[in-house]
Amino acid sequence: RAGRQLDRTTTDRPATLLSMSVFFEFDDVAAFTVGTVGRPGERTFLLQARADDQRVTVKCEKQQTAAIVQYLRKVLADLPPPEDRPMPGALELRDPLDPAFVLGPIGLGYDRSNDRVLIQLEEIGEVDDEGEPLDEDRGHVRLYLSRGQATAFCDHADSVVEAGRPPCQWCSFPMDPDGHACPRMN
Repeated sequence: RAGRQLDRTTTDRPATLLSMSVFFEFDDVAAFTVGTVGRPGERTFLLQARADDQRVTVKCEKQQTAAIVQYLRKVLADLPPPEDRPMPGALELRDPLDPAFVLGPIGLGYDRSNDRVLIQLEEIGEVDDEGEPLDEDRGHVRLYLSRGQATAFCDHADSVVEAGRPPCQWCSFPMDPDGHACPRMN
């Protein structure tokens, strides 16, 4: 099930939309993938979940994608190999690519009773001194993946992350397509 959730106003003024948060929950996700828009060095990373006619896209950082992969690989290493694998075309981003929100906290887990990997994506927001969110009305996506979907996501995400700018052979910093000012070549 997936849907949108609207805030309710608590003022005496006529009902107006104060803000809107996005909430999606995919119990049976058809696809979970990552892709980029833009050229190397200027890429925008996008996570996307799809099920039936529902789709949500979330803007994220390259490091967040790599962290999700790192955790998923640790979980998958303790489990039997998956029997299912999505078709390669299922891992391509699909239009529309407009992000519902920018990714902040990530929650990951494994549900043994259903043999599913849980991924929770929350919208970035301000936090107080103890790290607690100041705004409870942030976007949220919760989805459950099979082990095969999680494995395919990891393999695909690795290739997307590595497809960026190649490292300089002398300093290991990323090289732009237009050139590179290598500190070791000064």
